[in-house]
Amino acid sequence: MDYASLPAREIERLARNVAPGAWAVERERPLATLLGSCVAVCLFDPQTRIGGLNHFMLPNMQRSSHGEVDALLAGDYAMEALLNALLSQGARKARLQAKAFGGGTIIETTGQSLAIGQRNAHFARDWLKREGIPLLASDFLGPWSRKLLFLPGNGDAWCKRIVTSHATAEVIAREEQAYAATLNKPSEPDNNVELF
Repeated sequence: MDYASLPAREIERLARNVAPGAWAVERERPLATLLGSCVAVCLFDPQTRIGGLNHFMLPNMQRSSHGEVDALLAGDYAMEALLNALLSQGARKARLQAKAFGGGTIIETTGQSLAIGQRNAHFARDWLKREGIPLLASDFLGPWSRKLLFLPGNGDAWCKRIVTSHATAEVIAREEQAYAATLNKPSEPDNNVELF
């Protein structure tokens, strides 16, 4: 299907949603996400026509006291996971290109949390520079959330800034907090593990 010829609303309807702490790699199907202070990085290889998107909440993350953490919430791990997934499906690092979005300040708070969006945006730029992957387009920071659509086959991305109403901020904050809360629960032992 030629997704590029479809209206943005139809692309959004057909897109695979990428939640906080997740990533996805596709050859054709569009990818979408909703960002607040989080950042999403789109990587694509124009020759193999494969791309992917991640959605991370923090630049890096320390392990909790019980040793459990969803590392994909952290940019350092999320970037490596996305890069390795693309390479395993035939992309070449030397051809990768990037687009990155997010890092908004959508909830007025005090303290360290105020800088999360800035820290995420700074991390994404630094990581791409360090890895030698050109950042072709970006939209970082500001007092708004963003809706992102990405076509992995050709690298097209649409970023719509959303004036953050109290209701929108609550939805984004609730989604991010619900996911982060799962980190505080010790995982159940897996009784299906075979030791050898």
